[in-house]
Amino acid sequence: MLKRHTYLVMSLLVTALFVTACSSSPTGRSQVVFRSDDALAAESARQFAEMRASIPLETDRVTIDYVHCVTTAIVAELEPEYRDLDWDMAIFDHEAVNAFAMPGGKIGVMTGILDAADTPDRLAAVIGHEIAHVTARHANERASRSPAANIGVQVVAVLLGGGNRGATYTAYEALNAGATLGIMLPFNRGQESEADVIGLEYMARAGFDPRESVNLWQNMSAETGGNDPAEFLSTHPSDERRIDSLVSEFGKTLAIMNEARANGRNPDCQM
Repeated sequence: MLKRHTYLVMSLLVTALFVTACSSSPTGRSQVVFRSDDALAAESARQFAEMRASIPLETDRVTIDYVHCVTTAIVAELEPEYRDLDWDMAIFDHEAVNAFAMPGGKIGVMTGILDAADTPDRLAAVIGHEIAHVTARHANERASRSPAANIGVQVVAVLLGGGNRGATYTAYEALNAGATLGIMLPFNRGQESEADVIGLEYMARAGFDPRESVNLWQNMSAETGGNDPAEFLSTHPSDERRIDSLVSEFGKTLAIMNEARANGRNPDCQM
């Protein structure tokens, strides 16, 4: 009788876990999230601090103000739950063509990405995309799908997965040597595509031009010399597919941008 009772209680707990863990992403995609947001945020803070201690920070005031201006404008347009976070940003003096955002409100930008994100609108496309990974709880979803994985490795994966290009891709692969392809990669293609859609809306709400996202990805492709991993081996959509998807959102996001600008949101961020 005791065993039966225990089994019943465990069954109810498991059922409750699945019911409470099932939710929808901002685009309506069904997702399952088990991991504690607080635990991910705490580990993100630790990894972010280690990164700031080990990689030189950008010291040029013009560059710092430029990135801060774009980032602040986008954060101001987030949902209250995320807008009110104590966001912490670091600009790393590093050649990697990469940027990332982490749970708990950590944003990192490598100076190497500024050659491709060479206008405020293009940088806004980068920042909007990376913040969207946080607001869509992609890190939580990824960690939840790999319950046996160490949470620290998961957060490092988030950190290193922003661009998945060049040195960054190699670093992640080294970190997870022997990991199963598609299980331990930072974000899957569905999450990357979703971050594109959400990020476009964020930048448009702030008054940035979503059409410049196409020029950004064309620049990104040129920066890497067309040597990206094949699409089926990468977490990111191919540049061609990504651009087609972005263009399909312009009808909606241009209307959002026009309304934002009519209401006085037209950031004056200078490089």
